[in-house]
Amino acid sequence: MATADSHLREEKLSSEELLHGHFLHAFRDTVRLPDGKQATREYVRHPGAVMVIAQLEDGQVVLERQYRYPVQSVMVEFPAGKIDAGEKPLDCARRELQEETGYSAGSWARAGMLHPGISYSTEFIDIWFARDLKPGPRKLDAGEFLDVFTASPTQLQQWCQDGSVTDGKTLTGVLWLQNVLSGAWTLDWQRSPGG
Repeated sequence: MATADSHLREEKLSSEELLHGHFLHAFRDTVRLPDGKQATREYVRHPGAVMVIAQLEDGQVVLERQYRYPVQSVMVEFPAGKIDAGEKPLDCARRELQEETGYSAGSWARAGMLHPGISYSTEFIDIWFARDLKPGPRKLDAGEFLDVFTASPTQLQQWCQDGSVTDGKTLTGVLWLQNVLSGAWTLDWQRSPGG
């Protein structure tokens, strides 16, 4: 495939760091385009994240409401979080689900991956399903404020349709959820150690 795509590839000629913040690491690169001309590409390096579609025994899914400063709005989302350095995606999924919602899961299945901002970020989000949930205490990070609630897949789909849910990762999660529930897509479930 790499050879077949050579007429589309861009070659990095130079790179300039624009910002190295606590969360964001931004760059401006000069690239050679396939036609030989030069252009600039500004982008953010991101370590990756996970999103968890956690299902209760009654079929409800676990959701969060959280204020997102860049869009100045409270958003409805599936639980998610950034992967720490050296952390495996499943370990991150377990940690984020427990920290944000208090739930631990007895069974896990990796669904896939999404790239939420391919024109300006290296971020990827690993999509995980969790079931056999047990409630427990939350351990929110300092400065993290969110409400945890549950909804039926049908209600969540309605919120996506009417524009109440606009978060890209959650919309992708609903696509996965619909296809898994319909039987069109299958998951390879694994028991958690000790689960």
